[in-house]
Amino acid sequence: MNSEKIVKYIQTNCQADDWSLNIFEDDSHETRFAQNCITQHIAGATKEISLSVSFDGKKGSCSINQDDEESLAYLLKTAEDIAKLAPVDPEFVPSEGKKNIPAVVNCDPETRALQPKQLVDIVQNSINEAKKFGATVSGLTEKHINSNCLFTKNGFAGEYEYSDFGHSMTLKKEEVETKVSYEAKKFADFKLNDLWEKLQHQATTLAVKQEFEPQKIAVILRPVALQELLWFMGWMMDRRQSDEGFTPFTDKIGKPFFGEKFSWFSTMQQPKLLALPYSSDGIISEEIPWVEKGVLKNLPVSRYWAKKINSKPSNAYNMYIPGEGYTEEEMMKMVPRGLIVNTFWYIRSVDVKAGEFTGTTRDGVWYFEDGKIKYAVNNLRFNEIPHDATCRIISTGKSELALPTSMLPAMLIDNFNFVDKTSF
Repeated sequence: MNSEKIVKYIQTNCQADDWSLNIFEDDSHETRFAQNCITQHIAGATKEISLSVSFDGKKGSCSINQDDEESLAYLLKTAEDIAKLAPVDPEFVPSEGKKNIPAVVNCDPETRALQPKQLVDIVQNSINEAKKFGATVSGLTEKHINSNCLFTKNGFAGEYEYSDFGHSMTLKKEEVETKVSYEAKKFADFKLNDLWEKLQHQATTLAVKQEFEPQKIAVILRPVALQELLWFMGWMMDRRQSDEGFTPFTDKIGKPFFGEKFSWFSTMQQPKLLALPYSSDGIISEEIPWVEKGVLKNLPVSRYWAKKINSKPSNAYNMYIPGEGYTEEEMMKMVPRGLIVNTFWYIRSVDVKAGEFTGTTRDGVWYFEDGKIKYAVNNLRFNEIPHDATCRIISTGKSELALPTSMLPAMLIDNFNFVDKTSF
């Protein structure tokens, strides 16, 4: 049953005061490889139909993965039965009404046209390069075509598609292990040779490693490491939590709370960035500055909290951080000594009110001095407050894609706080 028929069924049969219907579909191909062998190829389509209903502010919901009429009847009856038994939700807000939905190109034709043999060829070429290098490689090559529909009783009617291609490689040679990855909506920008050369360079330069003691030191955070750290900070940038005093951003809107070199936008104007036109509950995406030249401009606001404070709901649907365009080599010459961090891992909060996080480095850390890389070092644990760290930015690189939803530069940050070293 197609989406139009599913919506028609709910419109005709639902007795609730209000309802919201989400339909998610995913057509996936995933080729896994390990130890220089292809181990698995999974392919298929999945569908999830989720219905939320309400009677006088009492809410119920249900999800199914079948779209025949009997399953839809179960979906509808279950959601309505739950709603009738539930207490009144004190934070109930009606479903979104009719909206003008922005047109965004999120589905790449070349990604859609990718065939399983092309995915297998990419994997096989990766394995061939690893064998020539005397190493083993493991990873995942994947393609997804996703679609979403949102319809409500109050008139919201939205549909969109987006594509996703990814290729990751973890290379192991003797004691050295390191990783590179690419993920974007556009397959056309993927260059296996460039990714392989980066992986091989990382593995070669990691072969000579020395012990390094934890300390405060200048770091160059590559784009993937930076987005991993800033997304954690971004999850705390919620207007309600801040208004209620639970985050470091309480009463900071309009104030210079970040470093002057730091800005963060959600935008539909960067063609490489994935920009979904609306959230799962119908908040329309629009151009929005979260931080501009160090000043906190906005915080994401849920629909309930926006109604309560007489504001407009908003959603951080992607991360665009403009950079200054310096190369890694240029940034290494700006400080006497420092570390280059490839990626982070296992980031967790330490102090929510202060905005402090801990985590460890991963997949390569290099010590540089006098503008040149000297040797690799052991992984290190950090304790750091990201918004404070932005006040110590010395320079930034060129913005590049780290994830389909993140485009940001490498950053040279002074006095990054490493507190311990690891045994791996």
